[in-house]
Amino acid sequence: MSNEITRTGLADRYWETKPMDQLSQPEWEALCDGCGKCCLNKLEDEDTGVVVTTRVACRLLDDDTCMCSNYPIRHQFVPECIVLTPKTIEDTMYWLPKTCAYRLIYEGRPLFDWHPLITGDPQSVHRAGVSVQGMTIPEFEVDEDDWEDHIIEE
Repeated sequence: MSNEITRTGLADRYWETKPMDQLSQPEWEALCDGCGKCCLNKLEDEDTGVVVTTRVACRLLDDDTCMCSNYPIRHQFVPECIVLTPKTIEDTMYWLPKTCAYRLIYEGRPLFDWHPLITGDPQSVHRAGVSVQGMTIPEFEVDEDDWEDHIIEE
């Protein structure tokens, strides 16, 4: 296995050899594929615990880039935004998309071929049709009581 440093400054395929709790902050952040699915509002059935995803996006999601428009200070605007860390992933995994690199790595599964860490191209997630690019509705445009009308399949 190569220990080559990629153009991102990160070791090649570091996620395959390094435990999650030993990742540096840049390594951790680079696992995000930029799909934007984690920024979609979810609904949880109180009786069954089943979580479904809506196309109603957090007010900070940029629908074009699928990235948070104020990521470093997002909690000032969205205090309930979940902070995903190696310590919190087990408790928060229930809302992560099935394609999420954090979930895949935690479960011991490989990243998908379209992941930007594999392709070297941040746009590969969009070209693969895996992102929410162009399909979201801002949460301020939909009453919370109507979110269930916007449930999507992952």
